[in-house]
Amino acid sequence: MALVSMVELLEKAQKEHYAVGAFNCNNMEIIQAIVAAAEAEQAPVIIQASQGAIKYAGIEYITALTKVAAEKAKVPIALHLDHGTSFAQVMQCARNGFSSVMIDGSKHPLEDNIALTNKVIEAVRPMGLSVEAELGKIGGTEDDITVSEREALFTDPAEAEHFVQATQVDALAIAIGTAHGQYKGIPKLDFERLSEIVKRVTTPIVLHGSSGVPDEALREAISRGVCKVNIDTNIREAFVLASRQVLNASPKEIDPRKMLGPAREAATAIIREKIRVFGSNGKA
Repeated sequence: MALVSMVELLEKAQKEHYAVGAFNCNNMEIIQAIVAAAEAEQAPVIIQASQGAIKYAGIEYITALTKVAAEKAKVPIALHLDHGTSFAQVMQCARNGFSSVMIDGSKHPLEDNIALTNKVIEAVRPMGLSVEAELGKIGGTEDDITVSEREALFTDPAEAEHFVQATQVDALAIAIGTAHGQYKGIPKLDFERLSEIVKRVTTPIVLHGSSGVPDEALREAISRGVCKVNIDTNIREAFVLASRQVLNASPKEIDPRKMLGPAREAATAIIREKIRVFGSNGKA
């Protein structure tokens, strides 16, 4: 199966009231884990690559690995740029075969964010790509993008309505209390703000920074209209922990397969758990 557009997956999720898992990749084993989990759960899935992943693995490798995985898979898979911050970066991903991109103009004033988003939409929609944008600031750190807790601004529902009307973007990431990276405590999501935004816009809503958010809170957010949930940190935690356990048990081990194999299995397991929480199992 060829790569599909993200909007195709999110429109179905929106109609049937579940969320599609968007899982960040950094290497071959994590891509394999995402696809294995999706196939085991018969779920649609979005494989995401951040700026850091592209810098580490190389855009050609990420695209080639994901295309091979999608061609062999029996579930629909989208390849998505996570937190693209420039038009040039978005176009690089479009030229290399991504099926979806995110342009994150949330650090800009509202009208500048709208202008940048529209520039991206105008360029990539004729190529068949879907576009995600962000309004409001998500706390924590995403690669080299850092927003302190004080600066983290929740999305204003009226601004969300204006933004969507002005851009007709395919998906909108909002800030309602989540954060990138590992949480210091239990996050409290502003569900009423989410419901107000969903009332005002028809665009599928995206929840970033969802690792560490309790399952019941994720289910509540999905019931109120979230259609895409991003997971990265949980995958890293499971992957690294499994690798560390192998090394702790066998300090002289030099075969990377002995470490990366269990790490891949651990990543697959946590991704399967998230897919079931999101309600996308059986939706492929």
